[in-house]
Amino acid sequence: MSKTFVPSRTLALAGAASAAVLLTACGSMSSSAPMGSAMTVAPFSQASLPAAVQVPAGNRVALETVGSGDITYECRDKAGMPGQTEWVFVGPEAVLKDRAGRTVGRYYGPPATWESSDGSKLTATQVAVAPAGTGNLPYQLVKANPAMGSGAMTGVTYIQRVALQGGVAPTSACMPANKGQKATVKYQADYIFWKAA
Repeated sequence: MSKTFVPSRTLALAGAASAAVLLTACGSMSSSAPMGSAMTVAPFSQASLPAAVQVPAGNRVALETVGSGDITYECRDKAGMPGQTEWVFVGPEAVLKDRAGRTVGRYYGPPATWESSDGSKLTATQVAVAPAGTGNLPYQLVKANPAMGSGAMTGVTYIQRVALQGGVAPTSACMPANKGQKATVKYQADYIFWKAA
């Protein structure tokens, strides 16, 4: 009987020791995120971005968001090219979430508008774009116009669009026969909001 008991007890002790090691390892992981939310990621660095879309010195990151949603295109006449058509960007509709996955606002247009859940919102003027890889919208840097309302968007100076996935014009045919047809494509991008340092 003692032979059966000893291995069980040894197994139980080994299991308890393994659990203690695992709990200690998990407990030593650093996270400033609230319990049950996503782990904290390293602060945003623009060092690897093309120079054209880097925010000038004298600004600091105020908010990091992930936007995901749809971009609408419409089959229209090519400017200055009678009888030819192309897919033309109409506007975005995306949900903005913080790094912990909480919805903090939305991005929509036209005109391109970033709106916080607190009601403050702003539009912006494009400063520069740079290629972000085949099949992705380009990186973008915009200079913010003064915010409407008071809240998270107040004082924002620049917004960067980075970490792009998708969003380019549809690959389906755009011909005079389907002029006026609209199509939506999925996309995701990080929107980094900057304020004066």
